[in-house]
Order: sequence, then structure tokens, then C-alpha cells
Amino acid sequence: MAERVAVLGASHKPERYSNQAVRMLKEYGHDVVPVTPGRAVIEDLPVSPDLGSIEGPVDTLTLYVGPERSAQLQDAILALKPGRVILNPGTESPALEQALDAAGIPWQHACTLVLLRTGQF
Repeated sequence: MAERVAVLGASHKPERYSNQAVRMLKEYGHDVVPVTPGRAVIEDLPVSPDLGSIEGPVDTLTLYVGPERSAQLQDAILALKPGRVILNPGTESPALEQALDAAGIPWQHACTLVLLRTGQF
């Protein structure tokens, strides 16, 4: 089933995991919202400059920003109220995880690319 997935920290560089996630999510039929400032388009998709600019519900928020950046974005992440948050390798943040727990937002330490490839997304 297709989900609406926001990719926080999306990159226009094909070698970056966040760009690979955008492409693979698109390939698997998901409605992908790349989120990063300073870009209008990534992989032929319109980019949201920040989480607050996303209109409508988000089923999954997948993080490609480190804990120092996610700490600055914590309020915006909670306000987005995604159905779940995926903390990709290197994005783990005990403070964010605690805030997500308190807000009742499910999260997991996982790799979006692996989840997609193994049918666990």
C-alpha cells in the first residue's frame, strides 16, 4: 500500500542515501515529499523547504539528519504528527525518541532502503 513519505534531509546528490531513499520510495509507488531548504526539485519531485510547509498528513517521516539537526527540528517533527518516524543509521537521538514516545508517535531504528528491499516498509 502506497504511503505518503517525507524524507527529511533529502539530497540532490545521487550517491547520498537520502537521495537513494527518495528514488526507491518513488520506484515502490509511494507519494514522496523531499524536505530540504534551498532546492525546488529533487528527482523530479517538488521539494518542501521545511516540515512546516508540508500540507496534509504524512504516514512516515524518514530522517537523514544527525541528532544535532533533529534537536533543532524536534518541535516541527512533533507538530507534523507523522504516523511513524524512521531513524536511519547515524540519526539516532535519545532526546527525540523520548519526545516521540511522549507524543505517542511510533519510531524505529532502521534503514529505509533495507525496509523497502525486504518488504518490511
